[in-house]
Amino acid sequence: MPYTVRDGLVPPVERVADEAPLTVMLMARGSAWITPDGDGVPVRLGPGDLAITRGPDPYTCGDEPDTARQALILPGGECRYPDGTSLNGSMDLGVRTWGDRPDAGTIMLIGTCLMRGEISGRLLDALPPLPTLPADVWACPLTPLPAEEIVRDEPGQDVVLDRLLDLLLISALRAWFSRPEAAAPAWYRAPADPVVGRALRLPQDDPAHPWTVAALAAKAGVSRAALARQVGYGSAFALSPLHPVSEAAVHLLSTQPSTRAPIRPAPPRT
Repeated sequence: MPYTVRDGLVPPVERVADEAPLTVMLMARGSAWITPDGDGVPVRLGPGDLAITRGPDPYTCGDEPDTARQALILPGGECRYPDGTSLNGSMDLGVRTWGDRPDAGTIMLIGTCLMRGEISGRLLDALPPLPTLPADVWACPLTPLPAEEIVRDEPGQDVVLDRLLDLLLISALRAWFSRPEAAAPAWYRAPADPVVGRALRLPQDDPAHPWTVAALAAKAGVSRAALARQVGYGSAFALSPLHPVSEAAVHLLSTQPSTRAPIRPAPPRT
């Protein structure tokens, strides 16, 4: 079940071991380091920078990579001290606000998909463990909105936060896969192809129709053999146009309210 919380730590260090398959982290103010467990390379985020962690491996958010950890985030949003003692609500500061200081100079917004079924396996497999986007690469106009909406307690607010996370994730993925050095997966590139994209959209537009490859080819303006060559095994796209609505569309662009965790602003950090 989705949850939303606003974190604030001084010093700002927490080890996140919530086993979430995917987490979006956006720096709204200040800077922080994301340090994966094991041999992972620490990544520094500045204002407007975004990072995506691909679980279930733990990582640490902090002001510096070597600062001692002050809190442990477990599955379900359970929060403990490093020795295992429960925080018992001692850091609750108000509406979706958690920590020991609500006015810290650094704020990170975090949105979490809590179960693997909430996000496509193909998407997870296409991403490195910790992809990052500097602010000058993706320049997302949505950045100010989550910080404003996260502290509101109004009817429908969870839905608003869900949709903001959807938009942030989609914008980030578009920016990530559009980089010159990116090796975008076939399912992501396919919708933009004038032939394959048309064939993939037809079952979406009319899922009740008994589509065949020949019918799709005719609508796309090519022969059955030509379409089969473009989407068959060993082709540039290697996916089936008769898949029940392409995975790219379902998992990258769908907006089902029950499949997104809201955004949680994380450690206001100094």
